[in-house]
Amino acid sequence: MNERIFFYRLGKLVYQIDGVYDEYVRNCRVSSPNLLWILYALNDGERHSQKQICDDWAIPRSTANTIIKDLESKNYIALSQIKGERRELLVSLTQSGKEYADGILSDLYLREKQIYSVIENPEELISKLQNLAAKMQKIAEKENR
Repeated sequence: MNERIFFYRLGKLVYQIDGVYDEYVRNCRVSSPNLLWILYALNDGERHSQKQICDDWAIPRSTANTIIKDLESKNYIALSQIKGERRELLVSLTQSGKEYADGILSDLYLREKQIYSVIENPEELISKLQNLAAKMQKIAEKENR
């Protein structure tokens, strides 16, 4: 296999996996995949900055800001100042936000649990994908200079 075939096949697989999540979004009547990923990120019990969410999940800042403002207006999230930062805020789910997120994500977590149970060496798979992503980002950064 050469590099073109490798990345062609990798691209197809990534989009097939992404398509499974997109189908879940349509079936659970969530307004957008980005909303799903923001809830997914926040539902780990930690507080995250909006920048961190955007960077980790490749969500455009303007899109994340719109979704976060909507979630805040519904009292699903709380925003708090980061000490020493003027512009960046921490985002965390409120209790009603946790219930909202759990209602959307619980079936997804069950599906993921089923899939995870049949993956051989999940830690190794993640490690290899992280290494690939890091190498790709490093090359992209060099080319963007």
